[in-house]
Amino acid sequence: MKIALAADHAGFEEKEKIKKTLDEIGVEYTDMGTNSPDSVHYPDYAIKVGKAVAAGEYDQGLLVCGSGTGMAIAANKVHGIRAAVAWNEEIARLARQHNNANVLSLAARYTTDEENQKIVKAWFSADFEGGRHERRVEKIEKAEA
Repeated sequence: MKIALAADHAGFEEKEKIKKTLDEIGVEYTDMGTNSPDSVHYPDYAIKVGKAVAAGEYDQGLLVCGSGTGMAIAANKVHGIRAAVAWNEEIARLARQHNNANVLSLAARYTTDEENQKIVKAWFSADFEGGRHERRVEKIEKAEA
């Protein structure tokens, strides 16, 4: 699996820590920035990751900002992206299993480093279950079209 990874200034330090977790679980990533804690505009990074995932260049995306919400909102503006904010392992797992989410968005300011590590591991260990969930995701895709 290959993912696109990005953060804004609020998520920069957490992104750097998450890289170690990704290495540990064998998830290949491309860091699309930001590369410092200097102030940037989160939509630029979220949309960049969203477009790369939607184009099939990457299997999934992982975003980090202060709350996780801004990045998710921006990424979800890209056709074909289903970004989910996850604040614990169960939410991350369900977003993959039930919603076929393809971008994970994390909160650097409201979730501990330890919890973010658990969330990342849960996300990448889960797969879309299909079945009754497939019909629901298809409804989302139809609305998006």
